[in-house]
Amino acid sequence: MNQYHSKIIIWLYSGCILIFAMVIIGGVTRLTGSGLSITEWKLVTGTFPPLSEMQWQQEFAEYKLSPQFQKINSNFNLEDFKHIYFWEYFHRLIGRLIGLVFIFPFLFFYFKKEIDKKLLPKLIIIFLLGAWQGFLGWYMVKSGLQDNPFVSHYRLAIHLVNALITFGYIFWVALDLQFPSTEKKSISKNVLLLSVSIFILILIQITYGAFVAGLHAGHIFNTWPKMGDEWIASAVTAGFQQNGFEALFNDLSTVQFIHRTLGVIIFCLLFFVWLKRNNRNRMLNVEQKTAINVSMLIIVAQVLLGIFTLVYSVPVWLGVTHQAGAFMIFSALIYQIHRLSKG
Repeated sequence: MNQYHSKIIIWLYSGCILIFAMVIIGGVTRLTGSGLSITEWKLVTGTFPPLSEMQWQQEFAEYKLSPQFQKINSNFNLEDFKHIYFWEYFHRLIGRLIGLVFIFPFLFFYFKKEIDKKLLPKLIIIFLLGAWQGFLGWYMVKSGLQDNPFVSHYRLAIHLVNALITFGYIFWVALDLQFPSTEKKSISKNVLLLSVSIFILILIQITYGAFVAGLHAGHIFNTWPKMGDEWIASAVTAGFQQNGFEALFNDLSTVQFIHRTLGVIIFCLLFFVWLKRNNRNRMLNVEQKTAINVSMLIIVAQVLLGIFTLVYSVPVWLGVTHQAGAFMIFSALIYQIHRLSKG
């Protein structure tokens, strides 16, 4: 790994850390109901918060016109508004910071001719994903500024998953630079295939986590392992009878049941991979086994977090920690797949 690649690797990992921070703050924003507090998207002037009493009153007056204030927070005073405004402002500020962190170092490396022809298209893809993420954020918030004071759970899921995909792509590019491919590889195709399958399930699981959040489905059936007194709540069956196929995406009981079940399936599959990691026929090296061990450790913590988050009816700190855990297991699987596929 040459010197300029080491600088680019640090740059890319810095971007990953900022995206992680933005996802976490986004979780706080959602759980505190702060996401609809800023009703206009001001790319430049919105960089600074209100700095005078008059500016605060103007922002508050605009918020009073929103359906969230009129239908949910009509009892809010200016101090209440400032509290929710802070989280949404902080969330958007980190988004702007991410843009600056990518643009200026990119220009520096580009004009210093430290970006080779193979890397340049990958960096352009990163910029396109980032721009798309900014649009999705605006598109998501817009859905809660019409008649319904809640953002669409579909748009919430798309926004979250795109953030993960952006992070995952940057992380993979950085790993490629940090661990250049060698001719000698130790690859178990079966373990790799299973790991990719688990990764796909994790993406689906995170999508359903966003559905649960958007529909507030974590506030029902706050028991584990049963849903109330039943293994599969009768409300799940009723949801299918009333809504048919749409129940998979819109019915609170069904969405929560799928999220519960996928969590158990993912845990069992990762546990199976972990048990088989020392099989001599699988040809895994120390680094690959370590990656599997890390994934197993994180999934255990994540399952426990999910159970406690549900049982305690989604307190903010547990909900945010659970979302951070989803991000961590997503990252761990990317690292695991990278090590399994490239030795």
